Amino acid sequence: MPRSVRWRLTLLYGALFMAAGAALLGFTYLLASRSTPSEGVVSSAEPGLPAGQGLANPDPPTLTTYAEALRADQLHQLLVEAGIALAVMTFASVALGWIMAGRVLAPLRTMTAAARRISADNLGRRLAVPGPEDELKAMADTFDDVLGRLEGAFEAQKQFVANASHELRTPLTLQQAIVDVALADPGASVESLRAACLRVRAAGQEQERLIDALLTLARSQRGVQRGELVDLAETVRELLPESGSGPGAPTVRADLASAPVLGDPQLIERLVVNLTDNAVRHNTGGNGESWVRLWTGTEAGRPVLRIDNTGPVIPRDQVAGLFQPFRRLGAERTRAHPRTRPDGQGRPRDGLGLGLSIVTAVATAHRGTVEAWPRPRGGLSVRVTFPPCAPPPDAPGREPGQGRPAVTRPESASRPDTDRQGVGSAGD
Repeated sequence: MPRSVRWRLTLLYGALFMAAGAALLGFTYLLASRSTPSEGVVSSAEPGLPAGQGLANPDPPTLTTYAEALRADQLHQLLVEAGIALAVMTFASVALGWIMAGRVLAPLRTMTAAARRISADNLGRRLAVPGPEDELKAMADTFDDVLGRLEGAFEAQKQFVANASHELRTPLTLQQAIVDVALADPGASVESLRAACLRVRAAGQEQERLIDALLTLARSQRGVQRGELVDLAETVRELLPESGSGPGAPTVRADLASAPVLGDPQLIERLVVNLTDNAVRHNTGGNGESWVRLWTGTEAGRPVLRIDNTGPVIPRDQVAGLFQPFRRLGAERTRAHPRTRPDGQGRPRDGLGLGLSIVTAVATAHRGTVEAWPRPRGGLSVRVTFPPCAPPPDAPGREPGQGRPAVTRPESASRPDTDRQGVGSAGD
């Protein structure tokens, strides 16, 4: 069997033509063989009569025999000539098939040559096949779309590696600077050396947190290997932050109804921790307001986790960027200052920039969606919806801290439109 598609198409065209021609020849021969000759078609003057039988009134049996012989000769001649014509036209069809197959496959050869010139270093090139909107152009356009997605993925990966390298290098630089300062001081006291060691230890703990977050992100992007039945309400209840536990700490309110999810318990726990930590960490309420509201329940049979919090006013066009790795509000790069306290104690002042991107990855691994939209008076609302795994409860869900149905949007009649983000919309 020839490996070339052009040869295969040529042979296919030739075989189809030969089969159709043979069928036509057979049908014509069948009709000719079944036809009956008209009477009186044989004349005594007809050449080929036996001697002595060319009389005006020949014997009827002799005429019948002669007619049958003449008809058989004509059928044989028809069959031979038609066979020769079929053979000649078969060769002609093969030649025409070769030409037509070449014309049909010419766009494919062009696309193949263009695709071979595309590599990881020039993913910006496209096939850009002109012509009518046929199957070949649809295939080329689809390939261009795939190249566009690959280019975006490559660029995101490069940016991720650059940001991760920056994030990992900053604590190392800080550690080296602390150690160099301590060693350069000949009269360093025990207290100053102890403070330097605490700061080095805090920087190491920050590296450990960053590496754990990167591992969690990589694990969630691989998908869920095995699923267990997890109730969002129980998970949130166990991880619920304390309400007003310190100066400036926000008030935490929760309205938790059963919301069973089939998934990885550790990844779902990480999703809840990241969302609640993000809501508390960046909660700087104005006008004396500082609160976090959590709600779990089901809507149309789908488990839903909803978190609203006060905080700074977030421009709508920056919401989608919050779900990108190492992106923070109002910052193009990661961080511009160290996050550890000078004494090396307590919580870091800022996050790692991976919390919401991990949330998106975990939701994607569970075939869920993430939506986020800014609150008009400051803060953020995040909604995570999972696929249904159980029939919806009899009672409808409620919004956190309110007596309205769960599908009612707070503080506005409808949510403002924003850009799409991750597996869902970054604002809906």
